[in-house]
Amino acid sequence: MRYDAVIFDFDGVIADSEALANLVLAEHVTRVGVPTTLEDAYTRYMGRRWPEVVATIEEALGQPLPPNFSEALMIATLKRFESDLQEISGATSFIRQLGALPKCIASSSPSERLSLCLQVLGLSNDFLGTVFSADMVKLGKPHPDIFLLAAEHLDVRPAQCLVVEDSVSGVRAAKAAGMTVFGLTAGSHIRSGHAERLLDAGADDVAASWEEVSILLSDC
Repeated sequence: MRYDAVIFDFDGVIADSEALANLVLAEHVTRVGVPTTLEDAYTRYMGRRWPEVVATIEEALGQPLPPNFSEALMIATLKRFESDLQEISGATSFIRQLGALPKCIASSSPSERLSLCLQVLGLSNDFLGTVFSADMVKLGKPHPDIFLLAAEHLDVRPAQCLVVEDSVSGVRAAKAAGMTVFGLTAGSHIRSGHAERLLDAGADDVAASWEEVSILLSDC
């Protein structure tokens, strides 16, 4: 491998969590009075920052959300992860094939959520001290801050880092950091045309599975 480190996004890359999280969100938004399907949640909320999501829900509702909405949603989401979370097929195998190569997670998810999900997936020991969350930086994706923080902690030049991302904002952030980016479209939340959107955002290549990522790397 010609890269000195691999940086993983988490949701939709290692954990097949986007569908679960959006399903819980749809259930909670429906309960407060805005009927919402899983597909609605993907269309209206996925990939947006939480304040924007809240504002969109409140606009549709015509009034402020209950004060405990965000906390109740987080608790319900973590419970669903504990019972139902699965990895993106092949993720663990790929991670462990890297051996001693420096690796980390750079995710927009809160640290608490990342810690729980890694525990559920049995990957906590694979990323000891190398989990970076957007709550550690001033600006989240699509800004490059979290990827630059990760590279600094790994003591690797950004140009020598490979990032694996499933979101447009993540691809843009990694490219802004000066890194190579592979888009991954293996998550159950991925919809038609997403590979093209990742390429348009600047992805250097796109893979539909972790097996395809391995093939791309073998060609480097």
